[in-house]
Amino acid sequence: MAGYKEETAKPCCECKAEDTCTFASPLEAMKGAAKEKLMYIPAVNIEDTKTKPDYMATVDVDPESPSYCQVIHRLYMPVVGDELHHVGWNACASCVGQKGRPTHAYLVSPGVISGNIYFIDVKSDPKVPKFHKVIEGKDLLEKFGVAFPHTAHCAPEEIIMSFMGGKTKEGKYIPGGAGFVTFDPVTLEMKRRWEVGKQIDFNYDFWYQPRRNVMVSSEWGDPECFTNGFNPAHVADGRYGRKLYVWNWTERTLIKELDLGVGAIPLEVRFLHNPDKAEGYVGNALSSEMVRFVEREGDWVSEIAIKVEPIEVEGWALPAMPSLITDFCISLDDKYLYFSNWLHGDVRQYDISVEPPRMVGQCFVGGSLKPGEAKDGQPQPEALKVKGVEIQGGAQMVQLSLDGKRLYVSTSLFSSWDRQFYPDMLKRGAQLLQLDVDTEKGGLTVNPEFLVDFGQEPDGPVSCHEMRFPGGDSTSDIW
Repeated sequence: MAGYKEETAKPCCECKAEDTCTFASPLEAMKGAAKEKLMYIPAVNIEDTKTKPDYMATVDVDPESPSYCQVIHRLYMPVVGDELHHVGWNACASCVGQKGRPTHAYLVSPGVISGNIYFIDVKSDPKVPKFHKVIEGKDLLEKFGVAFPHTAHCAPEEIIMSFMGGKTKEGKYIPGGAGFVTFDPVTLEMKRRWEVGKQIDFNYDFWYQPRRNVMVSSEWGDPECFTNGFNPAHVADGRYGRKLYVWNWTERTLIKELDLGVGAIPLEVRFLHNPDKAEGYVGNALSSEMVRFVEREGDWVSEIAIKVEPIEVEGWALPAMPSLITDFCISLDDKYLYFSNWLHGDVRQYDISVEPPRMVGQCFVGGSLKPGEAKDGQPQPEALKVKGVEIQGGAQMVQLSLDGKRLYVSTSLFSSWDRQFYPDMLKRGAQLLQLDVDTEKGGLTVNPEFLVDFGQEPDGPVSCHEMRFPGGDSTSDIW
């Protein structure tokens, strides 16, 4: 059973340097962190990918600031066509106190399509990020045979990044090469392939739990498929993922594969924040399930914890519309789990401290359903408008404030999928919203005063994706 109240976590080191300090445990962070005032979020050019680059947007999220809800800085990438997506850190709670490695100093921002890795300095001036180092995708491809970078996690001895495939000499996208590459935590130079032994089929996200000596990774699919939008036939052809991979953390070897079934497409992976727990979750996108993985009597097993039923619709790609769970996060006390249904459009809050998990909050943020349609929970309301702006896309990336009281939601998934499922986003851009969270009884409500409309950016409409706070957050720091 998830959720914990007693302080079980211990400091991972004796932190002496002021600029390397962070919170020693998840509960300490939840209770002692200051309210976030800035946010970093990638902005992806979906209308003009030939001449306009993506950029890292700095957003003012301080309600006391005169520039509240505004993009106050844009760091443009040096090339076009990156497809910025997920963002990690050079160092987080697992790496405090290391000489030459200040925590939360550099964002690690990979371009999925270009393969470039951008290390962005947000420590020198948090409001005006600047480039610190760039590693080109061609160099990673040449040295390690990898392409399509996705998730970056800082580990105690290195930075680890997942790669979803490779490319042939002719530039053809292939799943071969899927795996992990590490970077030196101080120099940020390329270091080695992380995994030893058997190669995995596909790759996507990962999370590690060092006290349990385990890492778990997921898989999206064949890059030739997902980069060109979604074709249901590719699922039946075995070109999308269905497995979780369980790794021995210290030996870097694969110890078990958990088959989640045809059509699962497991994406985001999160362990519980309590570092002593051998339990976590993965969101199966297409089968629309939250799956729990747990170690029992020395063996790793998986089980469906939550399932969102598809809804029968007319005039759509399939006779029944899956919810498409694309992201989730867990509160630092491991009580609440929040996930997004990108096609149905709602964000859900579940109490996972009880068994079975119980839905205690739900809020619609866009989506493809018509008003009134529903299978479980509340029916789809009329199109959401915040500050006069109609929300495009559906609830997608979610990020929870450290105190658990504010849930931020962006509405873009991936450019080719945005174009396919929400074509109006090309002209109207994506949006960033904030939901107020009832942490006592449960409940989610849209904050009517918060909206960042990326459809009104100076260089034209853009999409927006994963969010990071300068001092860490609920989906990046590992204890």
